[in-house]
Amino acid sequence: MTENILTPEMRKVVVRFSGDSGDGMQLTGDMFSQSSGIAGNDLTTIPDFPAEIRAPQGTIGGVSSFQIQIGGTEIYTPGDSVDVLVAMNPAALAANLPILKPGGTIIADVDAFTSKNLKKADYDSNPLEDGSLDEFHVILAPATSLTKEALKHLGLDMQAMTRSKNMFALGVVLYMFSRPLENTIRFIENKFGHKPLLVEANKHAIEAGYNFAESTEVFGRAIVIPPARLPKGTYRNIDGNTAIAWGLLAAAENSGKKLSLSSYPITPASEILHELSARKDMGAIVFQAEDEIAAVCAAIGAAFSGNLSATTTSGPGASLKSEAIGLAVIAELPLVIVNVQRAGPSTGLPTKTEQSDLNQALYGRHGDAPIVVMAASSPDDCFYYSYEAARIAIEHVTPVILLSDTYLASGTSPWRLPENGDLEDIKIPKFEEDSEEWEPFMRDPEYLNRYWMSPGDKGFEHRNGGLEKKENTGNLTYEPLNHEKMTKIRAEKIERIAKRLPGLKVTGSQSGKLLVVGWGSTFGSINTAVTELIEEGEEQVGFVHFNYINPLPENTGEVLEKFDKILVCELNNGQFVNYLRTKFPGYQYLQFNKIQGQPFFTSEIKAEIINTLSK
Repeated sequence: MTENILTPEMRKVVVRFSGDSGDGMQLTGDMFSQSSGIAGNDLTTIPDFPAEIRAPQGTIGGVSSFQIQIGGTEIYTPGDSVDVLVAMNPAALAANLPILKPGGTIIADVDAFTSKNLKKADYDSNPLEDGSLDEFHVILAPATSLTKEALKHLGLDMQAMTRSKNMFALGVVLYMFSRPLENTIRFIENKFGHKPLLVEANKHAIEAGYNFAESTEVFGRAIVIPPARLPKGTYRNIDGNTAIAWGLLAAAENSGKKLSLSSYPITPASEILHELSARKDMGAIVFQAEDEIAAVCAAIGAAFSGNLSATTTSGPGASLKSEAIGLAVIAELPLVIVNVQRAGPSTGLPTKTEQSDLNQALYGRHGDAPIVVMAASSPDDCFYYSYEAARIAIEHVTPVILLSDTYLASGTSPWRLPENGDLEDIKIPKFEEDSEEWEPFMRDPEYLNRYWMSPGDKGFEHRNGGLEKKENTGNLTYEPLNHEKMTKIRAEKIERIAKRLPGLKVTGSQSGKLLVVGWGSTFGSINTAVTELIEEGEEQVGFVHFNYINPLPENTGEVLEKFDKILVCELNNGQFVNYLRTKFPGYQYLQFNKIQGQPFFTSEIKAEIINTLSK
């Protein structure tokens, strides 16, 4: 057995909880995340679970995991390789052993390593006994049997007691990282308070795991991760889907508009629908439609009536919405379309992450139908880009597509609650003069947005629809020159939004050999890789990240021209790099693509940068 890589005081550490999809690994990881957040650590998480509703129990294909990186410094990714692996069965060990660091710690439920389970995981012998784990620090924790012993007085059946073994594992890890039990027990009481027996079972199981770790002294000294130095404020851990929901709520409150969400459930976007359906006390109007087409059409109707309207979906649903989105474009109505991307095509890998819907967002409509396209970078900033998508939609009276993905949707990170002045005010483009002078497609001369008047406002009654409209009046017309003019106006309107976008900021070298480019959820891994290389003495690399994709920031060309080579990293087969080639030809673009249903590892990005610089 090699020396344990864990030391009493570490700046950051990666922990992975892994077991069957029914072992409660997501809940366990979430509770450890809450505990770490309360301790003041920065963190980023990523869940990983099967796509099947009933994945084969005990097999590698049925493994569900939750990974978290916590630190006393800023954390941008859930980590590449793992310091601590909690393996609730042989399949969990087999699935995750390749990413465990040499000298890393394995906490294994020894009770689950039966001959039957070993066979399901394709083990010929027990790895806990055959010496194959000698390079790791292995802790044999009889989680199942000790959990049953701790809960036997509660009168639960065998299955119910066994289900609580994940809390035993959580207790072990809480002790390992010097976490007090009180905060976690309070979380359990709040979450399961309507089921007192379940609360008692979880409390006893956590205490049993904590006491096991303390009494056996398997860790020596407990590990202390110092608090991170984050901006002052009130924080909570938040996942990307919840952040998007709250961003829309904040935009509704700021604009004085009612929020309408019309959606059809689809993985991995459904949680936005769930979150807003529980926020009727905040004025949210939620409609679960019978299909994707009905959902977007209802959303367009809500926008026409004067509400802040949104619809949420993933790639397959976005395909079905495409025709109606064209209606929103020609009708020039404010509408937020959230696409939480997943690995495709078709059903693809519905629980895995990818950035492969960019082309669809940019071009996936018939006719010339330009639309604003944005992308969030982290679970917490999903709030701000959701708010920003709503602001742009309202102020420029246009549909906006906000791209998230599975990694952001279900991952978590600390989010500082906004304070007064943190959010830009939303100004509704109303026609303030006499209504007799108003026409439905009159425009603001600077940004070309039409004035957003509700059809129910006295003096501003009007109609709208999918047929081409006469400039200013909005009356139906088939005049060829008018159609050409209106098409160009709609395109120019989107381009002029670039005047109001923040400029790109370059991390690292402001000019030189290589500019690394990312967009959306790749921010954390690329930023970490470039920052580490700079700290190691690399002076010829810069990094820039895109959140606004159509239109692009006005200084995009100015940034690109200062570097010899441009390396674009994205989780698809090259969609953004090809978009840049069309917008800014003539530069030496290189691409680094990953299409495995998993986010980039920092080590992958570093290796690619080093390889590119050496050529």
